[in-house]
Amino acid sequence: MTVDTKDMAATVAYLIGVKKHILEGCFDEECHELLQNLYSDRDATVVRYLCKLRTTLLLKFRKTDDEMRYNLKNLDRIEWFDYENIRALENWGIKIIQPNYRSEKYIVDFTRLIAENLEKCQRLFYSWVSWDYIKELFYSPRYKKPNVLKKEFEKFMANLDYYPFQMYIHWTPKDCGSILYSDGKLISVLYEQHGEVFGDKSKFRDAAEDTKQNIYKFIDEGKRIAIVVDCENSDVYKLYGVIKNLNQDELSKIEKIILYDDYHTSSGWDWINKFIRIPVEHIEVERVTDNKSLVDIKMTAGVCEAHYKDNIDSFILFSSDSDYWGLISSLPNAEFLVMYEYSKCGQAIKEALEERGIFYCSIDDFFTGNIEDLKRAVLFDTLEKYLKDIPYLNGKELANKLFEETRINASEKEIENFYNRYIKTLRLKIDNDGNFSIEITR
Repeated sequence: MTVDTKDMAATVAYLIGVKKHILEGCFDEECHELLQNLYSDRDATVVRYLCKLRTTLLLKFRKTDDEMRYNLKNLDRIEWFDYENIRALENWGIKIIQPNYRSEKYIVDFTRLIAENLEKCQRLFYSWVSWDYIKELFYSPRYKKPNVLKKEFEKFMANLDYYPFQMYIHWTPKDCGSILYSDGKLISVLYEQHGEVFGDKSKFRDAAEDTKQNIYKFIDEGKRIAIVVDCENSDVYKLYGVIKNLNQDELSKIEKIILYDDYHTSSGWDWINKFIRIPVEHIEVERVTDNKSLVDIKMTAGVCEAHYKDNIDSFILFSSDSDYWGLISSLPNAEFLVMYEYSKCGQAIKEALEERGIFYCSIDDFFTGNIEDLKRAVLFDTLEKYLKDIPYLNGKELANKLFEETRINASEKEIENFYNRYIKTLRLKIDNDGNFSIEITR
């Protein structure tokens, strides 16, 4: 069982100006730290205040216009506008109050200011989600053309109940529940509005709390615990997702992670120790012949040695290989917890684990949307190997090659985002001695 994450939904809700008590009522339990960071983020708060002003103006468009026209008032003297927000924006160098303005001009101004300041907030979103689709939630790319904003106003007022918390966003409104209910709902609607389907649910789903509690219980009951990984039958990025999305205090009791690796596996295994607190022992198993891996034999021997020699009594085993049932059944005094991948694990091994009362779960259920730090490090390391040949390569083909070599499963859109953000922005650099090099903009 999995649950949807809410980080992106909470971020969008903050940016479009949803009231603070509603934000905390809907998101604080899952996103408390994120909300605290957003509250103190000036770039995010600038966009938030501008969006609040725009929504208020849309809701009170004619009344505001009358106040300006007949009572000669401006926004800072009209009671339904937040004066503190206006003052903060102007203190930050963003001119809000304009002389001789009417509602129509202010709507254009607010939209322009949102468009100008929104790019600074791209860093708040994961690179695997289309930034172009996110941007379009905040303003129509055609807002400068005649009647575009007028039609947006009419659409908003006619479909107010379909807008999240009655805050303006640029979309085709429909009755689909709250678009900001979760990241899964937000992404599904966002891509659907552009005629696409977002397929990788691990990007916005995490293991259920009872699954995590079973893992913590196993750790608490063990005396000496180690994680043992069959690198041939485990995905390094999914494994990192498991570790990153578990409570780090609970994991602190684990003594080490032992990686049993083969040179044919992902280069990501060489980087995992740089991103986690648990000590990592990386054992690369040599082959006697190219067509025969010895990882399973070496790992079996290693687990037996760790149990009998080092007194490790509890093992969290990452592997989908049923051959390890022989190992598990041969160590009746050791405790095991098994983590597998759906596509690699058969029903027979699951039934055997259940009969012995061994808890197992899938690493596919854990959230992988927040593991970009590891992916970027591996991709950049691989990209640097190609820099000297960059003038002779096709950038788009290179982007695909990087993801293939690093064994990172990614959609075409995610690869395109990496290409646009990092390969298209490669720049020529010259040092004090006149030597040229190519630099990655990170």
